[in-house]
Amino acid sequence: METEALECGDMSSPNILLLNQSGPTEFVFRVFTTSPRIQALLFCLFLLLYVMILCGNTIIIYIVWTHSSLRTPMYFFLSNLSFLEICYTTTVVPLMLSNIFGAQKPIPLAGCSAQMFIFLTLGGADCFLLAIMAYDRYVAICHPLHYTLIMTQKRCTQLVVGSMCLALLLDLQLTVLICTLPFCGHILEINHFMCDAPPVLRLACGDTKIHQAILFMVGTLVLTVPFLLISISYIFIANSILRIRSAEGRRRAFSTCSSHLSVVVLQYGCSSLVYMRPRSNTSEDEDRQLALVYTFVIPLLNPLIYTLRNKDVKDALKKSMSYRRTSEIQ
Repeated sequence: METEALECGDMSSPNILLLNQSGPTEFVFRVFTTSPRIQALLFCLFLLLYVMILCGNTIIIYIVWTHSSLRTPMYFFLSNLSFLEICYTTTVVPLMLSNIFGAQKPIPLAGCSAQMFIFLTLGGADCFLLAIMAYDRYVAICHPLHYTLIMTQKRCTQLVVGSMCLALLLDLQLTVLICTLPFCGHILEINHFMCDAPPVLRLACGDTKIHQAILFMVGTLVLTVPFLLISISYIFIANSILRIRSAEGRRRAFSTCSSHLSVVVLQYGCSSLVYMRPRSNTSEDEDRQLALVYTFVIPLLNPLIYTLRNKDVKDALKKSMSYRRTSEIQ
């Protein structure tokens, strides 16, 4: 089959593998390495991290839903965050593992669009949920007498569903805009391990300034606005904590917020570097490295942070382990 010469984009780009417009656009992901030993090592490492993410977040969900002491708005949001982390990584990791040895099968544009949409939607819902959790802590610490009246089960459910719907609406429009762009070639190589918006945009033909601007606007709505709301919530929280006379009371109030703050810094820091930087300041290799952090490290650290730094979760986990041991003995 002859290769057609096309005058769109940079024809010398290594991302363009086969310039043949006779078939539908398909993508392949750039391999991490061509060394079989390192490929096997990476496969085992990523598989281990994925299993740990599934186990850690599943444990969080299990202990929240099986212990009546944890049936509060804070832990309801935490269990939903863990569920999002499981779905978030499952959208990416299985396909990534199947391609790690280099025997890659092209993914059609429709499949790439689907992965991008699901990944961005879950990531956006994750950011909105972190803002909701900050609001929950604000109400609990600054308005404790009205907490049960404000954070009802119905309102908590509405907030979670609302965060999913808002993320879905924003990212559906972004995905449609990106994936209806013309692409220069039949089979294109993405310098990434998944179909994310920035690397796919780099492969498009023609002017993508408008699409870059829309990506920045969506990033602002998904990252900057929730982060500002979180910051405002914690300003009020810090002011209330400093007014607490008891040192023990201040310590307990701070401990309920420190875990959430740790997750916020990791999540928003890495995501902002990928989606909010100008294109001229971005590097494809840097984006892929940062994506590894928010695909593996953050979902793995979430259950560890909330388990190791939260007395209620640790107590519930100990009770579950003690009950299981007692059942095995009997």
